[in-house]
Amino acid sequence: MKILDDLISILDVEASVKDIRQGVFHTAVVTRYCGLAATLPRDALRQEPPLVKEPGLLTDKKASELLRLVYSDSILEAAIGMAAINSLIEVNETLCAEINASEIIMEKGKGKKIAVVGHFPFLQRVRDIADTLWVIEKNPVEGDFKEQDADSLIPQADVVAITGTSLTNHSFEHLMTLCQPKAFVIILGDTAPLSSIFFDYGVDAVSGTKVVNSSLALRCVCEGANFRQIKGTRRLTMVKPG
Repeated sequence: MKILDDLISILDVEASVKDIRQGVFHTAVVTRYCGLAATLPRDALRQEPPLVKEPGLLTDKKASELLRLVYSDSILEAAIGMAAINSLIEVNETLCAEINASEIIMEKGKGKKIAVVGHFPFLQRVRDIADTLWVIEKNPVEGDFKEQDADSLIPQADVVAITGTSLTNHSFEHLMTLCQPKAFVIILGDTAPLSSIFFDYGVDAVSGTKVVNSSLALRCVCEGANFRQIKGTRRLTMVKPG
């Protein structure tokens, strides 16, 4: 995907790979900083093994080699590559605020039609204020729509929230083509890189995670933490100027 090319093109990749942790729910890579990405175990376990081709050898690679894994068809390898990208990003905090994605979605979507790609914990609160809420999910639960429904639902939405894992499963650019020009689009989750590159693709806000205590975050990843349980992080949202 071109978005991955563009994200990588602005990185200073001259950094050593210090650590890689792949937990049940999250992946962490430490280079210049600590970067996170969702592991997506249910999707990964549907793929043919080996799910990671060179375990035990990856920390010997250069950062420039490791981040190329983001192009892999293997979800676990792509998560390592995405976490590597996030570990190299210099976050411009002058463009960021400590605000959760749910607050922006509710502000922009009150009384409107909202499409959310990914099943997030805050969805009931969004449902309460929306005219219509469509939740589109690869692993749907009751009330969710299947990923195939995205093509018909997203073009109707006034607000579209897209999980950052659309980068690791390589669906991001297709999902963006479905958004109507006037829709407010946000990409969210700890997989989502806090980069203004997304504004060139029609995204209005990026809600991601910056790790401020690497050792604590790594410990949480290894101990099976889900997104809400990972400590040592700040939740930041970058909004398109103007």
